[in-house]
Amino acid sequence: METIKAIIIDDELSSLQNLQQKLAEFCPSIKIIATAQKPEEAILLINHHKPDVIFLDIEMPKMSGFRMLEEFKEPAFEIIFTTAYNHYAVEAIRIAAFDYLLKPIAIKDLQQAVDRLNKIFNPQTKERIDVLKSSINDNKTQEDKIAISTTEGLEFIPIKNILHIESNSNYSKIFFRDNHTLTVTKLLKDFEDMLVPYHFYRVHNSHLINLNYIQKYLRGNGGRVIMQDGTEIEVARRKKEEFLKMIAG
Repeated sequence: METIKAIIIDDELSSLQNLQQKLAEFCPSIKIIATAQKPEEAILLINHHKPDVIFLDIEMPKMSGFRMLEEFKEPAFEIIFTTAYNHYAVEAIRIAAFDYLLKPIAIKDLQQAVDRLNKIFNPQTKERIDVLKSSINDNKTQEDKIAISTTEGLEFIPIKNILHIESNSNYSKIFFRDNHTLTVTKLLKDFEDMLVPYHFYRVHNSHLINLNYIQKYLRGNGGRVIMQDGTEIEVARRKKEEFLKMIAG
């Protein structure tokens, strides 16, 4: 078994030590070469030790885990986020995180993440995966994905496959081009913030649509759009003028 060099970064000493203990006891392929409680210290340690993977807390004083990673233009290490908050999942995948573990970290989840690491660092598969990653990066603009938290973990969804998203209180229902749906515990506002750059528009308090898949626009008070799957969605009156400019230009 190939040894995987790791650095743990967490401002809370108890969390850091807890993860260190679990890795030592249940994940023998992981060799912890350093730990840090401050991002500034972690940057120096990473540059010096050149780890294979870092276990990184997100919410830390002065500098978040996301902000710390901005110091590495092309990280030569895998990133496994450790956090008590599940709403960071989308941002994690945007920066190509390897995995995302919720605190308190379950041993099963940790072992599954490390098992995946073991496969990547297996000499027989590393070259193939490097080629795949290169291919994904080369096609980033065509195949951008978002990460959706599910009961089983994270599901990575190509943005181009999403037709529209409907809000239902604290839940959102995603409608896909292949006619299946997925209900997740995420606010529509979160999807709006993330997807507007990809030609999505919030036509109503309860609906965010992919403008690429509008089949018809029907005039009316605010009007209605018919999507590619036949769904008819009301356009809020206050949104009408802006929406028409969006689809016209």
